[in-house]
Amino acid sequence: MKSEALPYWALIFFLILVFLTGGASRADVQSLIILRPAAVIFCGIGLWFLKWKHIKEYRFLFGITAAIFSLVALHLIPLPASIWGSLPGRNIITEVDKVAELGAVWRPLSMVPSTTWNALYSLFVPLAVLILGVQLSQEERFNLLPVILVLGMLSGFIGILQTISDPQGALYFYKITNNGTAVGLFSNRNHQAIFLATLFPMLAGYACAGVRSEEQAQIRAYIGLAGGTILVPLLLVTGSRAGLIAGLIGIASSFLLYRKPTALVPKKRKGKVIDLRWIFGSVIVLCLGALTYIMSRAEALQRITAPDQSEDLRFKTWGPIFEASWNYFPFGSGIGSFVQVYQMNEPYELLSPSYLNHAHNDWLEVYMTAGFAGLILLAFAVFAYCKVSWFSLSLKFDYKRSSQYIRIGMVVLCIFAFGSIADYPLRTPSIACIFIIAVLWMTGEIGGASKSGGTIKQAKLEIDQRILDQ
Repeated sequence: MKSEALPYWALIFFLILVFLTGGASRADVQSLIILRPAAVIFCGIGLWFLKWKHIKEYRFLFGITAAIFSLVALHLIPLPASIWGSLPGRNIITEVDKVAELGAVWRPLSMVPSTTWNALYSLFVPLAVLILGVQLSQEERFNLLPVILVLGMLSGFIGILQTISDPQGALYFYKITNNGTAVGLFSNRNHQAIFLATLFPMLAGYACAGVRSEEQAQIRAYIGLAGGTILVPLLLVTGSRAGLIAGLIGIASSFLLYRKPTALVPKKRKGKVIDLRWIFGSVIVLCLGALTYIMSRAEALQRITAPDQSEDLRFKTWGPIFEASWNYFPFGSGIGSFVQVYQMNEPYELLSPSYLNHAHNDWLEVYMTAGFAGLILLAFAVFAYCKVSWFSLSLKFDYKRSSQYIRIGMVVLCIFAFGSIADYPLRTPSIACIFIIAVLWMTGEIGGASKSGGTIKQAKLEIDQRILDQ
């Protein structure tokens, strides 16, 4: 094996390991004992082969990664008691110190340092994917797509088996999970559903990107149709309302992403020919969806049409969380500190036997825990996404790989952003890794086409020329 191929195979192996051990967002999951040390090891492997040219080409990604690590680390630096006590929202702890006569205690900015340390450790999993991923060639980045599709289908089929087996059986890999529903390789049905939703645009891109013959185009088109048809019932049985809406976004994007490659379309056509495969596939999708619903397995549809959906607790907590967040602004309560800080501010009327493990709105949780700096990083990331999206939409809509994978990454990131409004998918290690790969798909062409530090406009011209040369 050539040394140039080692980062690719290391990344493939690491992705499989992450999906087998990183399907939960909790800090007390036992499989993290394997995953997090392995992530550090793979970071080391990636750093061993990393070259300056990789950092230069992907300087934006490494820059924002360094900013995230720095922000978490800053929340762990001990501060003098006089400074710490003057920070917003710390008065209750300073009062406890006085009553307990603890004296001048130095504390880090985070109100719950142990959970901030956990947040820091969790970053090494996606970091390993980033360090290894930037070293891949264009072809190797594209070859990650079939691997993700296989892992997604595996998770979906395990979900089907979970719905027809013992709710407390061995097919549920995490102690705290949504027993009786289709969670697949995850512990949370919402995360399973959001991940499955991203497979629709991936299948559409796989069906038409980089095909070299009419036969290959037909085979991939049928694979895409079969895969999309199978995904519909897999998504419905998860019971996730947010995932169902994300799935609709994924399906809609599939029709926009897929076109038969122009180079393979016969030149002589009499009138406009309707592609019967799409009609056939749509009928199958509708039939499978109806069959799943009739068999009372479409829990997502049942929950979204349930009369008591307005009683969902998570939506009621957003207002109190937003109000409490201002008490810790602009520094935030500390990254990862949501559970304990929310319990200090939880309204009496929302008290229940269970506790809220996250805000179920990651945008809002960042505001509460990371403060102004977190909002700046989010705004910067959204601005960069919009800028690159505008760039990708201005490309010639060619269906070869050079432009198609940028759009796949764009749609996948959009689904994750939408899913984060009502949940926290990116806090799951496996989805965080898919997020990094989608970012590499979306920005990889720009980084590769602008190695000399050129502008996005120059990169666009280079990519357009590359497409024409293909």
